[in-house]
Amino acid sequence: MSMGPAASSPDAYIAALSGWQRDRAEMMRAAIMGAAPFEETIKWTNLVFLAKGPCILIRAEESRVLLGFWRGIRLRGLDPRIKASGKYELGNLILTEEMVVTPDSVAELAAEAFRLNQQLGDPTALRA
Repeated sequence: MSMGPAASSPDAYIAALSGWQRDRAEMMRAAIMGAAPFEETIKWTNLVFLAKGPCILIRAEESRVLLGFWRGIRLRGLDPRIKASGKYELGNLILTEEMVVTPDSVAELAAEAFRLNQQLGDPTALRA
């Protein structure tokens, strides 16, 4: 799977997309930024939303868009379509053109992801 577009800023990341992927990424970005005071940046060729460490990512690929959460496993009660992926309790919502996701559901997931990072701190920090 190819990674998202090489971009120097979140605006450039979105601008490099087209079609349904751009529409979906724009909608999700707006919902996330409206849900909590995230800092957004480009990391690992992804659009990443920070709150006391990495919290959420958007990654456009050839035929899908990932909405990833560093504490995604804890969010499965809000959306059981989130699939566990890797370390740090990572979980991804894998979006295709046909898959429905609403701004309200993205905002709800983002608000809870933000709350978890505020409560628990950086999910990538080593724990004793």
